[in-house]
Amino acid sequence: MVGILWAIISVLFVLWLLGFLLHVGGGLIHIILVVVVVLVVFNLLTGRGARV
Repeated sequence: MVGILWAIISVLFVLWLLGFLLHVGGGLIHIILVVVVVLVVFNLLTGRGARV
């Protein structure tokens, strides 16, 4: 589960970075950034030992 979460975080961050650098996506870029931050905070709060 944690591996999948980090994969999602990585993909979203790369998409955000590409959108930011290429100036495409408008407000979508910031929504993706917020989703990435929320996922990182969620992962930090649940800890590495959490099993779902």
